[in-house]
Amino acid sequence: MSHAVVLFAALLLDAALGEPAWLWSRIPHPAVVMGRLIGWFDRVFNHGKYRLFVGALGFGIMVVIAWVLGVVLAGLPGGAAIELAFAAILIAQKSLAQHVRAVADALRLSVTDGRTAVAQIVGRDVRDMDEPAIARAAIESAAENLSDGVIAPAFWFLLLGLPGLLVYKLTNTADSMIGYLTPRHAEFGKAAARFDDVINWVPARLTAGLILLARLQPGAWRILRRDAPLHRSPNAGWPEAAMAATLGVALSGPRSYEGEMRAFPWVNGDGRRAAGADDIDRAVSTLWRVWAVAAVLVALITVA
Repeated sequence: MSHAVVLFAALLLDAALGEPAWLWSRIPHPAVVMGRLIGWFDRVFNHGKYRLFVGALGFGIMVVIAWVLGVVLAGLPGGAAIELAFAAILIAQKSLAQHVRAVADALRLSVTDGRTAVAQIVGRDVRDMDEPAIARAAIESAAENLSDGVIAPAFWFLLLGLPGLLVYKLTNTADSMIGYLTPRHAEFGKAAARFDDVINWVPARLTAGLILLARLQPGAWRILRRDAPLHRSPNAGWPEAAMAATLGVALSGPRSYEGEMRAFPWVNGDGRRAAGADDIDRAVSTLWRVWAVAAVLVALITVA
């Protein structure tokens, strides 16, 4: 069975079921297993003089293990069903939409509830956020995770099957855990962070294109080309700039991490900064529009 056929079925299955709590309360999610492995690797080996080498070597070994595991699982009897299960589990469209929409629902209750909800999906300080900051944070998370959690894993599965999907998910998880420019991880996680930049280069730009295609907003392409390179990330700026341009809001900009305010530039700085719950709803709608466009494209590949 072709990767395109399996991917199309996985997109539908994830959209229908999402992340069933009854299942993941009983067995560990594959991403959680990857996180535990990376956490163990960090605790045991992240010390001494040769952190850059040890981090790169260990990450490389984990990548090889993920690739070999994908090859073995795909080659088992019923391999297509195994590939379908992993693809549906590791493509996180429905759960992403649910988590982002939860911020809008909470924000309509109070700013305090909005802060609590957005803290579940962003890593920045939320204590002093007002309503527009909460809304912008939720929309930014929607855009970035649309790329990292939906389009990129689908892209690598379509291209390389289950091995490609597992390597991508491992890399993305490692980047989120040890890929930071902190004293502890600047060297140890450098290989994971750089490899994550490489394998997200095409999917991030593909995601931006799908957002523009899903919304068809005049002038959005110009804003995307102008502002995506302003982002601190070589990849996240593309889906964020596309989302900002199509919704007419300003994203990124100054924010606080661990008590330190950082003066990041605005993306679509001419857009509205006073975003609210309705703008989050529009971002969630965009997530599903992009999912629909992607599903149609995969179906066309299947037919072809």
